[in-house]
Amino acid sequence: MMPLSRFTVLDLTRVRSGPTCVRQLADWGANVIKIEATDEVDTGKGLGGERDGPDFQHVHRNKRGMTLNLKSPEGLAAFRRMVAKADVVVENYRPDVKTRLGVDYDSLAAINPRIVLGSISGFGQDGPYAKRPGFDQIAQGMGGLMSVTGLPGQGPVRAGIPVADLTAGLYCALGIMVALLEREVTGKGRWVHVSLLEAMVAMMDFQATRWTMKHEVPKQAGNDHPTTIPTGLFRTSDGVMNIAGGGQVMWDRIVKVLGIQEEAKDPDIATDKLRSQNRVKVNAIIERVTQTDTSANWVAKFNKEGVPCGPVYSMDQVFADEQVKHLGLEMTVQHPRLGALNVVRAPMQIAGVDCAKNPTPERGQHTEEVLAEFGFSAEEIAALKAAKAV
Repeated sequence: MMPLSRFTVLDLTRVRSGPTCVRQLADWGANVIKIEATDEVDTGKGLGGERDGPDFQHVHRNKRGMTLNLKSPEGLAAFRRMVAKADVVVENYRPDVKTRLGVDYDSLAAINPRIVLGSISGFGQDGPYAKRPGFDQIAQGMGGLMSVTGLPGQGPVRAGIPVADLTAGLYCALGIMVALLEREVTGKGRWVHVSLLEAMVAMMDFQATRWTMKHEVPKQAGNDHPTTIPTGLFRTSDGVMNIAGGGQVMWDRIVKVLGIQEEAKDPDIATDKLRSQNRVKVNAIIERVTQTDTSANWVAKFNKEGVPCGPVYSMDQVFADEQVKHLGLEMTVQHPRLGALNVVRAPMQIAGVDCAKNPTPERGQHTEEVLAEFGFSAEEIAALKAAKAV
């Protein structure tokens, strides 16, 4: 039995942030039911890419799928009946939409006081921006990430992944688990809500607290770490590599590996603080030597002395790496129509249990099966079909 198999989750989410949240629960065995609109009201939007494509097949794995028209009285009634037996509902509508549909927390809790509602929005459930549409890159900009990403003087640069979407999903999943743990004591559910903006500001972490505590405005540092020197990207004879060597102990090890004992006597770089102030000089000294050998050879030499370092991979190189292979980060699921699909497994490892390996469901694949499990009779299911509610 999987760790979360006792929980039933009704998934109303679309695109990426919400589905990412729900996938954290699905990967560990929660009974997740992905609810999509019926053919009559489906706009084809909100998939987050082609249904058969990598994005959709990755983010919706380990769920079962059904269709339900929440805009019809019959469909909404069926959903409310399902809520009575569910543990969690997750949605990422704009805040006003859930109230209009009748799937807000107060409405759901009136049906089932134990229900946990997870909500993800762009900017929060209230406030001056609450009704604005949210998008990952907008949150990256407003949360400060783009102001510190990129080379000095380059201007704002977005991250290469939808970091606001992904982290909002992760924070929401964590909040849902907190609410479920509390429910074991109180018997009552909670409304857990996260926004892309809140998640992005939280992910700014020490960069954000440099402002809140000291009123320092972080700047772009490019490939150099903003506070730990020398930590950055260095050219080698066949490419580039990362070295992370903050602190005196690590600096001494770097000096030894590179054989730059004489250069290290320069009073401008004698201490950690001085190296931080003169990072251009420090980097130049290091790079003059790293360019004389290959990345692989330097990685071996630095690791032998305990200096954190590593190559810079493209995605094909990532999955060719022996440690990535050993960790089994590429996971195969068997799709009945598309065949074997390789996706990325959940990154945490829980001793004695594996991440679930079920494919993303076809649209509406399990509608009748799920309704029957929730106590709908064959006649009631037929009536829902006739009303075009499923």
